[in-house]
Amino acid sequence: MLKIRQFLLFLSLIIIVPNAFGQDEKKSAELKTILDSVAVKFNVKFSYAENDIKGRSIFPPPAKLPLKAQLVYIANRTLLNYKNVGEYIILYSDAKAGKKRCAYIIDEFGSPIDNAVIQLPDNSKIVTRHDGYFEVPQNITGSIFIDHLNFESTSINVKDFGDDCKEVILTLRSLELEELITQRYIATGISKKKDGSFTIKPKKFGILPGLIEPDVLLTMQQLPGIRSIDETVSNINVRGGTHDQNLFLWNGIRLYQTGHFFGLISALNPNLANEIKIFKNGTSAFYGESVSSAVDISSHTPEIGKGNLTVSTNMINADFYTKVKTSEKANFELSARRSFTDVFDFPTYSKYSKRIFQNTVVTSLDNSTDVNYKSDKEFYFYDFTGQYHQKIGQNHNLYVDVIGINNNLDFTQGTINTQTVVTEISSLRQLTLGASAGWKTQWNDTHSSEAGFYTSYYNVDGRNASVESQQIMEQGNSIVDIGFKLSDSRRLSTKYNLHTGYQFNEIGITNSDKVNEPSYSRKEKDVLRNHAVIGELEYDSENARLHARGGLRLNYIEQFSMVYAEPRLQLNYMLAPSWQLEALAEMKSQSTSQVVELQGDFLGIEKRRWVLSDNNELPVQKSRQLSAGVTFKENGWLLSLENFYKKVNGITTGGQGFQDQLELRSDIGSYTVYGTEFLVQKQFNGFYTWLSYSFNNNSYRFDGFSSQKFPSNFEISHTINSAAIYEWNNFKIALGSRWNTGRPVTPPLSSTVGFTSLARPEISYASPNSANIAGFFQVNFSASYIIKATDKSQLQLGISILNIFDRQNIISRYYRINSSNIVEEVNTYALQRTPNALIKFTF
Repeated sequence: MLKIRQFLLFLSLIIIVPNAFGQDEKKSAELKTILDSVAVKFNVKFSYAENDIKGRSIFPPPAKLPLKAQLVYIANRTLLNYKNVGEYIILYSDAKAGKKRCAYIIDEFGSPIDNAVIQLPDNSKIVTRHDGYFEVPQNITGSIFIDHLNFESTSINVKDFGDDCKEVILTLRSLELEELITQRYIATGISKKKDGSFTIKPKKFGILPGLIEPDVLLTMQQLPGIRSIDETVSNINVRGGTHDQNLFLWNGIRLYQTGHFFGLISALNPNLANEIKIFKNGTSAFYGESVSSAVDISSHTPEIGKGNLTVSTNMINADFYTKVKTSEKANFELSARRSFTDVFDFPTYSKYSKRIFQNTVVTSLDNSTDVNYKSDKEFYFYDFTGQYHQKIGQNHNLYVDVIGINNNLDFTQGTINTQTVVTEISSLRQLTLGASAGWKTQWNDTHSSEAGFYTSYYNVDGRNASVESQQIMEQGNSIVDIGFKLSDSRRLSTKYNLHTGYQFNEIGITNSDKVNEPSYSRKEKDVLRNHAVIGELEYDSENARLHARGGLRLNYIEQFSMVYAEPRLQLNYMLAPSWQLEALAEMKSQSTSQVVELQGDFLGIEKRRWVLSDNNELPVQKSRQLSAGVTFKENGWLLSLENFYKKVNGITTGGQGFQDQLELRSDIGSYTVYGTEFLVQKQFNGFYTWLSYSFNNNSYRFDGFSSQKFPSNFEISHTINSAAIYEWNNFKIALGSRWNTGRPVTPPLSSTVGFTSLARPEISYASPNSANIAGFFQVNFSASYIIKATDKSQLQLGISILNIFDRQNIISRYYRINSSNIVEEVNTYALQRTPNALIKFTF
């Protein structure tokens, strides 16, 4: 019955929301009442003489009209005129005032179009602003011409203008259709490109269920085939892969740490990015070091632009971002964010804390029922970025970037033992520092070059001090990654483009352990240097129906004297204006990976360590992937279907996070995954809804353990996501759900503990991953509203609720032996109902 009630509530919101916001008033109303309504809706103030409006009644203007169009609507029906004076709109009688001729320009989905150019018959021009509105002077006759870079041009005769503002709908230009498979993919600001990638434009981002900001690492999990096995951004699984098999780049800097709060919050400030590219397959040959996806985040813009400042806060952190234009050819950008979780304990932090610290040393102290333990924890995080952009001449651009990410946790345990107070302090520190410098040159319309250098540093230190045994264990894991790249692009003809390049990087990884009792220490450092030569050829047919790109990445690892090639292929063919076929293929590799040496590493919160391949016990991982799909788009409908096959060799049991009979083994194997990803989306005006389904069959083979295949730890066989979204002027609301089958688990054969030949207790397990935990279901909500104070400033208010129905979802399970030598079940639960709120001011 609960599920039925949840479904009915979800269905009623889908039906009621668009109707509630989409109805126009049909009855005549007093002018004063209408003006009051317009003032509230657009946050403006009116000034008028009471005698000018007294006794006047008209039909209210349509709700979808922009402010200026509504003013014209009122003026043309009352013969009143209006003008802006300061913060007021003054209405006054003017016998000489004639009726205005105006229009507003929107796209196929009802969104206003800015920067459209209106060419008047006298060769003068008008450019639309954010609301798409423009007026035609009274003395103009003949036809006007409307043009925009991304839309088809059109012309309108002035005679066609009536008493009301004319609605002009522009359709996407055919050139844009060549580059895009679809413009709006599950949300405004997300599109799918013809090269198979997904592009996110944060500045154009609409809204998604549970999200009120364009957080890239949370947004990408809404795409079919991408999700997190434990709902964090530090464990994102793309088509069955592990998180370390994804490549994350920020302005050319590789990031080895992607999350704050140990994965519940993205480490990347949502205010920063200008464009984000996500590749699931068919990756460009310019991306290496990943056998799964590539996520390229860029905040660079070709132009200097204008300065602005954004200050915001939610229930976890406060942040600011500023862009300062120092000259016509230079600017710099600064951002910083810090949590206030060490000062304020809002409900959001409480729910996050409960989620992250369950089943760890922070909250689960051994024998806590027998000893009077007291504990306290203090956690906070911060991040910062700095960017500098300098234009040199007309063709050269210099970019310099820095980034810093930090997590800090201090945990104090105390107890009274034989009238002695014993306290111990444990801690965990995560730090990322990165810098890059890039030079881009546009030699002419057909030739461009780029050179860049980057360095990335990652370090995690943990100190685990036992209040019982006085044992202190210190751990460290650090990475130093430096590299540079050269690339060149030439348009050989109208059909062919050639891209070539060279990349070099050196990675050094250090792992250390130190224990006081029994005394033990180790420190190991490994270094690899990799060279890559890259070539890519793009082809576009004359009729623009076929786009193809073939690439080859030739790698050489110095330490192993290893040379190997990685071919990449992408094909996109337009069967008809509404149908497109796509085929993608790639071979990729990586020499870095994460392993779990002990489940208790780093307080049991950050269990994974980065390691380098040694071409023996830790081989270079290599992947092969094929996919084929079809996309249909017409009349607001979008249907997408894609089938894929992927195999990754060279994985290790330590890299897969086993907590069963394979936990302490060191076997080398592979995983094979195949599946289907489907999306159906319908949109009209400001309302759209979508549903996606993903299926995958993901299995391991470790020949050292068993010659038989068995399910992967990251297999989620079936996933269904859905959302209903409504965008009305500056108001946005989203409601969505996520359901998936439970992940595999290895059950014990008995609750009775067995013993080894050395009389050590052990659990007798069934076949690996032969059972599954219960399915996952969650309903999320978000809403936001923007108040435009002036043309250059606005206030954004937002609210989100994760897990509205407070469903208790199990996301992982393992078994352990308790103090009574009984096998007990340990479950990790997903977030409870978690509210959050946002206030953001931009000017």
